[in-house]
Amino acid sequence: MKKLLLSLTVAAGVIGLSACSGDNDSSSEVLVETKAGNITKDELYESMKDKYGEQALQELLFQKVLAKNYKVTDKEVDAKVAELKKELGDNFELVLQQNQLKDENELKKVLKDQMLMEKAALKDVKVSEEDVKKSYENYKPEIKASHILVKDEKTAQEVKKKLDGGAKFEDLAKEYSQDPGSAANGGDLGFFGPGKMDPAFEEAAYKLEAGKISEPVKSQFGFHIIKVTEKKEKESYDKMKDKLENDLKLAQVDANKIQEVMKRELKAADVEIKDKDLKGAAEFPEAPTQQ
Repeated sequence: MKKLLLSLTVAAGVIGLSACSGDNDSSSEVLVETKAGNITKDELYESMKDKYGEQALQELLFQKVLAKNYKVTDKEVDAKVAELKKELGDNFELVLQQNQLKDENELKKVLKDQMLMEKAALKDVKVSEEDVKKSYENYKPEIKASHILVKDEKTAQEVKKKLDGGAKFEDLAKEYSQDPGSAANGGDLGFFGPGKMDPAFEEAAYKLEAGKISEPVKSQFGFHIIKVTEKKEKESYDKMKDKLENDLKLAQVDANKIQEVMKRELKAADVEIKDKDLKGAAEFPEAPTQQ
């Protein structure tokens, strides 16, 4: 996301300067004055073109071509943002900062471009009804759990004994847990689905009924006492079908597929780059072969 945003930001700057440099009256407008000499719009444009030109122009080409051939609605973008907020929880704002996104509106712009590319990539990808139904059968809804992580089994048994004696899970998590990310919150891990946790932890958590507490569970991190606080109900096949189908299609998309799609889209758009220095924007290096 950060790389894409950088490309789009640079692209906007290059195109803006390009528009100005095309005007003979303003092409030599001075942007900076110094005793060592002035810096003009032309100089800044040429410098940005040399450093970022092909990458920036390619991003703008993708935007222009994909926006003409595919549609991403505000409703779809809002749904994606809501999904990210749900997944990231309290870390949402932090992730925006880490990706140099100033606010949610900037995130939406980036997501819209990514979703346009996704729609283009999935256009010719097919999955069978049988595969979708199999995916539904294997699907496990998210669960919400808390844990107390300790280094050895002896301490884990000590914690379990206190819990059996009526001690509060949250209090013991703050006292004993070696997981700094959850201990302060009473051991709360939030919602998670298959593949998100250590396999041994995940297996034990999914076997528990809501409200129940596990015996000590050994994982690569130590020993856990797990409490499942909520289990989501599995929705009907009809409600989940579209998402499952989309996920199966996305699993078939890799770097080679994206490159193939963008070549197809640019070729169909009959792109002709007038500036010889930027010809490479319509060319693609060979993607690395998957081993």
